Amino acid sequence: MREPQTNLAWNVLLDLSGRRGALHERLTAALREAIRAGHLPPGAALPPSRVLAADLSVSRWTVTRAYTQLATEGYLRARTGSATRVRWTPGSGAPQAPAVRRAEPAPARFDMTPGRPDLRAFPVTRWVEAIKVAAATASYEQLGYPEPGGARRLRDVLADYLNRVRGTVAGAADITVCLRSADAMGRVCRALAAAGATHLAVEDPGWPPMGEAAALAGLVTVPLPVDRDGLRADLLPGHPRVTAVCVGASHQFPAGAVLSPDRRAQLLEWAESRAGVIIEDDYDAEFRYDRPAVSALQGMSADRVVLLGSVSKTLAPAVGIGWVTTPPWLTAAVRAASPFPLAPPTLHQLALATFIETGGYDRYLRAARKRYQARRRLLLDALAARLPGCPVEGAAAGLHLVLRLPPGTGAARVVTAAAARGLLVADLDRFRVRPDAGQPGLVLGYGNLGDSAAAEAVSVLAEVLAEVSG
Repeated sequence: MREPQTNLAWNVLLDLSGRRGALHERLTAALREAIRAGHLPPGAALPPSRVLAADLSVSRWTVTRAYTQLATEGYLRARTGSATRVRWTPGSGAPQAPAVRRAEPAPARFDMTPGRPDLRAFPVTRWVEAIKVAAATASYEQLGYPEPGGARRLRDVLADYLNRVRGTVAGAADITVCLRSADAMGRVCRALAAAGATHLAVEDPGWPPMGEAAALAGLVTVPLPVDRDGLRADLLPGHPRVTAVCVGASHQFPAGAVLSPDRRAQLLEWAESRAGVIIEDDYDAEFRYDRPAVSALQGMSADRVVLLGSVSKTLAPAVGIGWVTTPPWLTAAVRAASPFPLAPPTLHQLALATFIETGGYDRYLRAARKRYQARRRLLLDALAARLPGCPVEGAAAGLHLVLRLPPGTGAARVVTAAAARGLLVADLDRFRVRPDAGQPGLVLGYGNLGDSAAAEAVSVLAEVLAEVSG
């Protein structure tokens, strides 16, 4: 029987330059080093002498001489009618340092990380179909480099979708497709900084990537508190250097507040009087369980509001598609804000356009809302039963809630102890600009929590709290 020609080592780079000696000696040394380094593993088949000779532009005699020498030294095994193979293994010659294997962390039993959708429910089949349609119908021009603002077809579809679902007055010409909303925030902040802005107000607590993007663009972030009516817009006049503000108007993260009508009016009046910019982070606004979703601010003042959005919280972060709707006077600056702007692959953009156009996205969101609503109910029931002394806030929308802890509880210790038990939760202080030990809390995401795992996850959390408090 012929020995199977597996582990062929025909593509290993052999560098013969910079070595002394005859050509066959240099080839012998190069092969010996490749074997010792593991580039040619035990059992690997070397190319026939005529093939390697042609590849290296040397004589066949040079190769056979090198093979013979290494076989004599015990590095190779040559048999008639079979390939020349590596026989040397670490330990059979000079001692080798043992390979260090790093143990990968075990996956968490309960993922209650905020900001994650249900990854198990990703519509794989429909997404693959959309990719196939996009690839089959894309024009040759669309297979080139992406357009500066993103694929025109996706921008047209997004404009129609946002105007229909989010109450915007968006036009395709002023939508820019980005890599998630954090990328869009970074572009907007760089454009504002280039135009002379120096200070940007952010919510406290809030979503950290927004403030981080502003800081990377050179803007000074000014934290403003959030209460049950949303951002304290009435405090903006007290910060005269602030000319831009980032706000979650429809669903604030993590508090879950909806910006009240009075606060909306205050914010819009401030923007008009200061020629300021409102950056509206439309964070998981698609998921509301107590009433219809509140429309976006952008529809009330398209000339002053920048709207950020993405599919990271609806489909999955791996899709990597976000967008920003800008006032016409800001669009060109936002698209030119990055020296090397990155964009999602065009085929993925066209696939998303197909997914939305065919109604697949709407159907998926309807099913997701029902699934999240049922999961939220199970979680609330479990918390009420096991942790009745811990108030819950911000549970009317989104994919997370805030669990207030008893005064004096070390939330950071709870997070660490829970992780050791396979439960991932987040400290509320992680999202505060100014940590507040006097008001400890946890942010519990249920988007990526298994449907039947809520009760058990809360049981683990209750046990951890008892241990930490005790």
